[in-house]
Amino acid sequence: MLNYEENQGQSQLYGTKLQEFVEPLLVEMDKYLDKRLVRTFLKTLEAVITFRHSVYGLLLSELGGYILSAEHAPAGTKRLSNLLRSNKWTARLIEDFLWEKASERVEQAEGQQEDVYIGWDESVIEKAESIALEGLCAVRSAAAVRLKRIKPGFFNPPGGRPVFVPGMQWIAVLVLASNLAPVVAAMQWWTSRGPRASSRREEERILLRRCWQTWGRRVIHIWDRGFASKRWLGQVFEHNLRFIVRWPKRYRLLNAKGQFLNAWKICRGKRSLGHRNIWDARRHCWRKTGIFFTPVSLPKLDHPLWLVVSRPGSGREPWYLLTNEPVLSVDDAWRIVFAYARRWQVETTFRFSKTELAMESPRLWFWDNRLKLMLMVTLVYAFLLSLLLIADDLRDALLRTWCHRTGKRYRDASIPLYRFRSALSRLWAAYPPSLLFQTPG
Repeated sequence: MLNYEENQGQSQLYGTKLQEFVEPLLVEMDKYLDKRLVRTFLKTLEAVITFRHSVYGLLLSELGGYILSAEHAPAGTKRLSNLLRSNKWTARLIEDFLWEKASERVEQAEGQQEDVYIGWDESVIEKAESIALEGLCAVRSAAAVRLKRIKPGFFNPPGGRPVFVPGMQWIAVLVLASNLAPVVAAMQWWTSRGPRASSRREEERILLRRCWQTWGRRVIHIWDRGFASKRWLGQVFEHNLRFIVRWPKRYRLLNAKGQFLNAWKICRGKRSLGHRNIWDARRHCWRKTGIFFTPVSLPKLDHPLWLVVSRPGSGREPWYLLTNEPVLSVDDAWRIVFAYARRWQVETTFRFSKTELAMESPRLWFWDNRLKLMLMVTLVYAFLLSLLLIADDLRDALLRTWCHRTGKRYRDASIPLYRFRSALSRLWAAYPPSLLFQTPG
């Protein structure tokens, strides 16, 4: 059992790591803001990590009690409100900081001779009980889909058309490399209504252009089926980018004979060119998976493409992956499949942000203020990811003391991010670190 000095030292260690992680951003903010607001910014990041509640996690009145002591919670809330309302800084500062961190990770991975992937995905922030917040638009409710799902032994839930609720559209872009933790490159929210109205393809086009200007062909972009369209790939070819996209099986392609067929028909009846036993991490079992690949193309787009098909066996739907990466051997095809599998890390980002970081709980009236708070939470997530690279003995000591678990599931977890945040929350609640940002010069 650690004594007071050891616990306080451990707390201060992680507090110092948080301060070092965001220090370049704090220095930049210090050019525009009063130093008291800059310190409030840093204390808010600490408060978000410490206060864990999926419903009230990002309410200003709740965070105020963690920025200052509980008896001074109103003063802490006022400080945070002053920070978010200040028109001397914008969310662009955080966006640029995250992008620079992502660029550093790309260079680091290239230095280790690793392939670098850019994982894209989309989600929504659901505000089902709200209607008056600025910038809300209609979003398709994933919660409603889960509630309507039929469960064995219960009455059939109502079916019908999808349920739409007030909310915000959400795009996430992550840098993914083989032996390194993911890095958040961008979190972008937008609306389809009101004076700030935009469209999905316009927001994606802006991000795609920024990726091209920063990284060019140094990275491989990975997209899910929502990005599978001739119009989108036309923009990708204009920038001459490398990509892997999951192609819906009913979408048509030109095969080697010039026939315009559904993707599943192109490989129908073709034997797999190789097999491997692959570990299914979601269902904890090995699956004998077959692989097939063939050259294809799209009408009016004169670019060589390859269709790679991963067949996980009976009862599992194959993956149809379209790529402009040359696939000349079975090993090349497996590299495409394993690269696409990394895109799942973007899905886990959405889940962690909504459940653990309470991304759906802010109730700020104005769009700009809400966007600042959401990006501050994104900073917290980026910091937690960075801690996964610390020494094993430090990580194990924190988990063993402050979030001890005995179940086999937790012992086998390779990246226990939920436990890590829980342990850090308990440590900082008991032994608050001293975070004192000093103005440069």
